[in-house]
Amino acid sequence: MKQSLKFLFTFSCFCMCIAMQAQNEKDAIITESSEPLEEYYIDDIVDRTLMVDNGILPWEHVREADVAWTKKIWRIIDVREKMNLSFQYPGMPMFQILKEMVENGDAKAFQDDQFKNELFADDIANIVSNQDTIVVFNDDTYEEEVKIVSNDINYEDINRYRIKEIWYFDEEASVMKVRILGIAPIKDEFDPDTGVFKYTTPLFWVYYPEARETFAKFQVFNEFNNMAPMSWYDLFEARFFSSYIYKENNALNQTVKNIYDDGIQALLESEKIKAELFNFEHDLWEY
Repeated sequence: MKQSLKFLFTFSCFCMCIAMQAQNEKDAIITESSEPLEEYYIDDIVDRTLMVDNGILPWEHVREADVAWTKKIWRIIDVREKMNLSFQYPGMPMFQILKEMVENGDAKAFQDDQFKNELFADDIANIVSNQDTIVVFNDDTYEEEVKIVSNDINYEDINRYRIKEIWYFDEEASVMKVRILGIAPIKDEFDPDTGVFKYTTPLFWVYYPEARETFAKFQVFNEFNNMAPMSWYDLFEARFFSSYIYKENNALNQTVKNIYDDGIQALLESEKIKAELFNFEHDLWEY
C-alpha cells in the first residue's frame, strides 16, 4: 500500500514538472537576444512589421466649386532609368505587385484609362500569360505531338509604366495640386516570325485611389538604407520617380509622339508641357 502511494506521489510530481516546463516555454518572451526558434528564423536583425501596420492618409475633401482649372496628363516611367530601378527589384517588382493586387481582389483592373471596361479573373489570366505551341515526343506512341503551353510574362519584359494624373488648381488653398488616377504596365509587342518591334500596349489599368492602401504594405528597395521604411504609397505620393510626358488632354486625343514624328521634337514638346504646368501657378501671382 505504501509503495503504491509512493509511486502515485512520484508520478504526480513528474507530471506537474512536465506541465510547468511546457507552460514556461509557452509563456517565454522572444527577444532579439533570445535563441532563435524555428518559426522565428529571419534574414534580418528584427522581424519588420512597419509595412504591415502602415496606413495611408486620406485625401482632403475638394469641393467642385473650388476647382477652377484642371488638366489631365499621361506620363511614362522608364524603369531602365537609374532613379526607377526599384520598379524592377527582383525581390518584389512593381509588375508582380500589380498582378497580385488584381488577382487577390485588392484592386480592380480595367481595359481603358477611363476605368469603364472592367477586366475579370479570366481576362487577367489571358493577359499575363502567353499561349504557345511546342512539339514534344510521346514516349508511348513514339510520335511527335503538338502541345499548347502557357508562359507567364516575365517582369523583366516590362520596361515602362504608364501613369495617368490630373493637375488642378484649388481656389480654397490657392495652390496647384496633382493626383494620380491610374497606373498601367506596358509590354512591347514583337513580330513572332521576324522579331521586329511592332508597338507597345498597356496590359491593364489599375485605379490608383483604390490601390493606395495596398501600395502602403509593400516596401520600396532602398540601396542606401535597407531600414528606410518607404512604401510604394510614399513613393507615388512624394512623386519620387523619373518620368516624361507623352500626352495631355486635347481635342484630337493625340499623343506627343503622334504630333511630332521626330523623337527630339517630341521630347522638347514634353518638356514644354512640363514647364507650362510649373509656370501656370507662378503666373497667377504678382511680385
